[in-house]
Amino acid sequence: MVTAVDRMTETLRERMPPLTALPLPRAVDERILARRWPEGELAPPPPGSGLKPVLGDAGPPVIGHTLRLMRYGVDYGLRRYERYGPVWWSGAFGRRIVTLTGAEATQLALVNKDKAFSQEGWRFFIERFFHRGLMLLDFGEHHAHRRIMQEAFTRDRLHGYVEAMAPTLRAGVAAWAATPRPRLYWSLKQLTLDVATRVFMDMRSGGDALRINRAFVDCVRAATSVVRYPVPGGRWRAGLNGRRVLERYFAAHLPAKRAADGDDLFSALCHATADDGERFSDADVVNHMIFLMMAAHDTSTITSSAAAYYLAKHPEWQERAREESLALGAEAPDAAALDRLRTLDLVIKESLRLVAPVPSMSRKTVADTDVLGHYIPAGTLVGISPSINHFDPRHWTDPHTFDPERFAEPRREDKAHRYAWMPFGGGAHKCIGMHFGMFEVKALLHEMLRTFRWSVPDGYRVRWDYVSLPVPVDGLPVDLHPLR
Repeated sequence: MVTAVDRMTETLRERMPPLTALPLPRAVDERILARRWPEGELAPPPPGSGLKPVLGDAGPPVIGHTLRLMRYGVDYGLRRYERYGPVWWSGAFGRRIVTLTGAEATQLALVNKDKAFSQEGWRFFIERFFHRGLMLLDFGEHHAHRRIMQEAFTRDRLHGYVEAMAPTLRAGVAAWAATPRPRLYWSLKQLTLDVATRVFMDMRSGGDALRINRAFVDCVRAATSVVRYPVPGGRWRAGLNGRRVLERYFAAHLPAKRAADGDDLFSALCHATADDGERFSDADVVNHMIFLMMAAHDTSTITSSAAAYYLAKHPEWQERAREESLALGAEAPDAAALDRLRTLDLVIKESLRLVAPVPSMSRKTVADTDVLGHYIPAGTLVGISPSINHFDPRHWTDPHTFDPERFAEPRREDKAHRYAWMPFGGGAHKCIGMHFGMFEVKALLHEMLRTFRWSVPDGYRVRWDYVSLPVPVDGLPVDLHPLR
């Protein structure tokens, strides 16, 4: 039987770039990663400044390192870190991009005391698809919008969202019994979209689910298009079409949300009011909803996929987590009950370390600045790489190993540096929905644990596609075994 999720999976696979999808022998991958290109300076430092130039290389002609970055993700970044240290540049997407790696360089950019780093870096990649989302706003305007939006993420509202998501999660996970060997990533993606639609809009996905999910996927994947022009069949054009679909969808539902005062996020944004009486315009609400819906279900999908994968690879941790979930009883857990699932908390944090849902954050310098003594001129695109920090051996014991206990007392390796573990970003733009995301992933995995055991074949190792946000190339096939 071919399900809607199966059809969506096959359709979306067509958009996988050949280099990312093509399996290569390990020796070939190694040669590609080891290839070197002529090294040079990003820009000469001002005379007498005492600053060092940023070193790097442009990579292959025209495409630069774009495809290497997409295929190898973390491995590519770690190789560059080993070669150049915490500050380096590379050619990608037709630009020279400086990458900051390591906790110290990251802190300087995200704390941003001299306001040299702006969100214009994100605009280069996603402005056309996530126009004026919270993450794209800067300085005073960002502060004002975040202050209003905080009304949608109060403690009381979070607890209400947890209650609202529970029936959707329970029914959605139970329905997987009909497909005992799913491509789990796509099943999770559909389920997290259903949750976002229910919690954020107080609506069932219904027949719109496939169309809306496709629009979100097209918008996200368009951001890293090599051809950044709307050619027929290209990812950039698909993203622009996806944005139009989403604008029409949210605009059509907005008047009803303005007229009522519901408990969902859409209603909360329509009625959120700052202390000075400032509220969002209709355009603000639509822009923020498109961004938040994407962020909520994409990052939750990636995190729950990674955690489910590691629980399949490490059945002793799966059993330990299941014991705590079953101890909660048959009732859907509220926020307080989810807080008691200590093992899941450790597993999720370690999964966020190994597979950062947002592996890179973009900035642009609006003034000349320096990072750790390296000169970066104004107008430079800058990438900040949490995923590289998460493997830094200065802070993590055996960093490539799945070891949730590293987050437990007394080890707490995540406390080695404030920016050693940063799956939710940091500074003024730290993820506003991080607590909601943790609750959702924990509630979802809880339902999986009380419904199934799951496994992957011996020797199976997932490979992540980094075309945009991390996606398992094969959709993460698992074997589900009902508990009863």
